[in-house]
Amino acid sequence: MKLLLTGIVLFPMVLFASSEDVETDIVQRLFNFVIFAGILWYLLADKIKVFFANRTLDIQAKLDKVEDTLKESKNKVDEANRQLSESKVLASEIVENAKNDIDSIAKKVNDAVVIEIANLNKSFDEGNTVQISREKKKVISSVLDELLNAENLSLSQEELVNIVLKKVA
Repeated sequence: MKLLLTGIVLFPMVLFASSEDVETDIVQRLFNFVIFAGILWYLLADKIKVFFANRTLDIQAKLDKVEDTLKESKNKVDEANRQLSESKVLASEIVENAKNDIDSIAKKVNDAVVIEIANLNKSFDEGNTVQISREKKKVISSVLDELLNAENLSLSQEELVNIVLKKVA
């Protein structure tokens, strides 16, 4: 404050200084200026103090608001990091469950394939047995037809019945 007052007093001196030897009423002007500065100070000091006090409070309020915003941002970052770590844990659990499900499904499919192959083999063997049986019957039937239709075959009724009975038994 003293520096400001000194600057106000010295400013007119520097401004109106001249290099000529002229007598001036510098003392009177300085006295008038000091009275003028004192009156300005008396009239405006309270308003200036209030202005700067309010300005200080406004700056402090803005600073507090920025600090609150910074704290909120840090809290949000911490929350986001916490959610990220939870998401990573959840993702690893999902991947592990998926691997277990894949293994389980693969085992079930493998078991079903093995059972199906066994059923197909059994059906094939049964089909072969039936087919062999049919072919035997056809061969036997054709051989019997040849033998029975042959003119050089002379079988008595009794011998024919014995042959059929042996076949049936």
